[in-house]
Amino acid sequence: MTSQSGTEVKDPGSRIRAGRLRRLGEWCARHFITVIVVWLIALGGLQGLNGAFGGTYSDNFSLPGTQSDDGARVLGRHVPGAGGIGAQVVLYDARRPLTGVRSRIDQAVGSLRTLPHVLSVTSPLPSAPNAPPTGALTPDGRTGYIGVQFDANPTSFGGSYLRGVDAAVEPLRAAGVQVEYGGLLGELARPVPADLTSEAIGFAVAVIVLLIGFGSVIGAGIPLVTALVGVIVGVSCLGLIATATTFASVSPTLATMIGLGVGIDYALFLITRHRQRLMDGADPVAAAGLAVSTSGRAVIVSGCTVIVALAGLYVSQVSFIGKLGVAAAVTVVTAVAGAITLVPALLGLAGRRIDRYWVRRPVAEGEPAPAPNGVKRGERTKREGRTTRAGRTTRADRTEPADGEAHDGWHRYARRVERRPWWFLFAGLVAVGVLAIPLFSIRLGHIDDGADPTSFTDRRAYDLIAAGFGPGANGPFILVVDQSAVPAAERPALASRLGRALTDVPDAASISPLRPTADGQLLTGTVIPSGSPQSAGTTTLFHHLKGDVLPGAVSGTGATTYVTGTTAAMEDFLDLITARLPLIIGVVVALAFLIILIVFRGLLVALKAAVLNLLSIAASYGVVVAVFQWGWGGPSLGVSGTVPIESYVPMMMFAIVFGLSMDYEVFLLARVQESWLRTHESRGSVALGLEITARVISCAALIMVSVFAAFILSDNIVVKMLGLGLAVSVLIDATIVRLLLVPAVMTLLGRSAWWLPRWLDRILPRLDREGEEATPYRRSVSGGRPGAGVQGPPQ
Repeated sequence: MTSQSGTEVKDPGSRIRAGRLRRLGEWCARHFITVIVVWLIALGGLQGLNGAFGGTYSDNFSLPGTQSDDGARVLGRHVPGAGGIGAQVVLYDARRPLTGVRSRIDQAVGSLRTLPHVLSVTSPLPSAPNAPPTGALTPDGRTGYIGVQFDANPTSFGGSYLRGVDAAVEPLRAAGVQVEYGGLLGELARPVPADLTSEAIGFAVAVIVLLIGFGSVIGAGIPLVTALVGVIVGVSCLGLIATATTFASVSPTLATMIGLGVGIDYALFLITRHRQRLMDGADPVAAAGLAVSTSGRAVIVSGCTVIVALAGLYVSQVSFIGKLGVAAAVTVVTAVAGAITLVPALLGLAGRRIDRYWVRRPVAEGEPAPAPNGVKRGERTKREGRTTRAGRTTRADRTEPADGEAHDGWHRYARRVERRPWWFLFAGLVAVGVLAIPLFSIRLGHIDDGADPTSFTDRRAYDLIAAGFGPGANGPFILVVDQSAVPAAERPALASRLGRALTDVPDAASISPLRPTADGQLLTGTVIPSGSPQSAGTTTLFHHLKGDVLPGAVSGTGATTYVTGTTAAMEDFLDLITARLPLIIGVVVALAFLIILIVFRGLLVALKAAVLNLLSIAASYGVVVAVFQWGWGGPSLGVSGTVPIESYVPMMMFAIVFGLSMDYEVFLLARVQESWLRTHESRGSVALGLEITARVISCAALIMVSVFAAFILSDNIVVKMLGLGLAVSVLIDATIVRLLLVPAVMTLLGRSAWWLPRWLDRILPRLDREGEEATPYRRSVSGGRPGAGVQGPPQ
């Protein structure tokens, strides 16, 4: 480069051996055809393999060690056919009682018994005209249900199994009887989720945002292409992994949501850095290499943070939850791989033609403006004062405009935050606090079929049972009393005690008398709650039966009691998740704190990141509670009535959002630290980092919000809840947190933000998050130990 005196000055970065990431980026940009072909082969090959051999998704999970699971196993050992997983085939005839089609019902029951995986089938009709009622037929005889017990969750059997069920009940449908499938059999019969509409909407909004924000048509297309390729490859890999283990049915949708969001973000971070280098006159191959070695390194750190946060879900010790994290992590891995290989390849293919087609004047990063005192606009500084071959000054040469000259809007905003940090901090805290208010009334639970669209057969079955038997009949509890350790002479007294204890139990619509099994070792009965399976009263009833009524009735007798059934298993699952949620939050926060501490080597910087992320997540929880639990706008989103917050949604949201928020945290702090290490001006560095990254963060966040929000159109209530929660979280994080709270707190902390005890600096591993571009500046501070020795009061 050339100094003001015209003498040749070597670029300090040229003395540093190009790192591996820079060499990787340059190689991909130079051999773009090879890289693109490899990705296309991977895309087509994995898609083909997934189509031919890919596994299926189902909500088949168990909770070993819970009392509901133990009760089901005890019942299955003593009553063959009574164990397993139950479902209903609901029948309704508006013209006549179901006894009028007895022969058709008997034929359907016999056909269902012959199906694979069926343990037992119970007819709703009495075995004889004078036989006692079965309890599965309404008094008017027009509504009833066939009880079916399966040896596994029906949702894991695949769509082909449903054809056998349809054939078994076809005689009933031919006779004019309405037949609907309830419970887990109904979930198997649900239409396959088609999220293409959501993906298309997310992509359309992303195109508009990228074109408006950055102007370049090709520059807007590359993030979309790489994100789409990464998602397809990731979901195909997930399908192949599903051949070896069972993933929840929501897994591919969740993986798609996360993959699209981070894929576009990661590619955007690289492209903005690359295009700025091109505007500064760099060669396309060299610009791609520098982008990968700097922003690409930040992408890797961000991706690792997301994966670590998702891995924290395994702390729940529930494989169902942990595998949801694995599903999302698969597409995060492919997004990172696409960002550091496919993106530079496409940039090499585009070359200097990346801005050939545009809808507005193309821009890249913000206009950084910290200049040494006394330097006026248009002057070149001695520090890195070089002119490109195109006669333009580089980004490092641009200086702050002189007084009276025009400033970039983000620069003026950054300076405003710098002047009044307390006002911006207060405004941000008030906004987050107001949004978080509904969180204090959150009620975790399990969303029942009554919240599904009426187009689903399980919703229609739910409505028929609720109208004929009461809402609680959709979620009965099965009582199991193991009296094998009770002497035979004392068993009648035990049955009498249980009968008295089960009289007038609050929140119970009816409780059948406990009857001994054929071998006499168990007493069993059924409890019908007064409310629906998702109601708070049903949860209260479950805990009352499990913790008070049954244990109190058998106290001192040696008998063991269980409350089991599908609804009981969901309640045990809720208790398990609620108990372990604080542990998961603690582990994820601690891991994220450690990663930020290692990368940026500032104790208060890492602490600030953890605390502010907790605030943004609390606010997003509040919005989800207001919409779904309070019903503020829920019906307009396709939710029937108010619903509790699905038990595992807060856990999933926390892990995902805490990981994703690190994208913007790393991207912003990387620029702040880069300026801090170069100038040691804390206030100016914060303003500079905000100014440079504000446009990119705002556009990236708007894209991710649109991708997540588009999934609110899904028919799956849990997907709606996750889509809204993640969209709101990213919006809050990128606006209130990243544009108000972070710059305000960093400005107030001043030099103290980068303080790190020397003993801690020595034991922490070193991770260069920005590559060789920042290294020259870093070497001038404390002998190359960033943060070390930077101690003292805030400026």
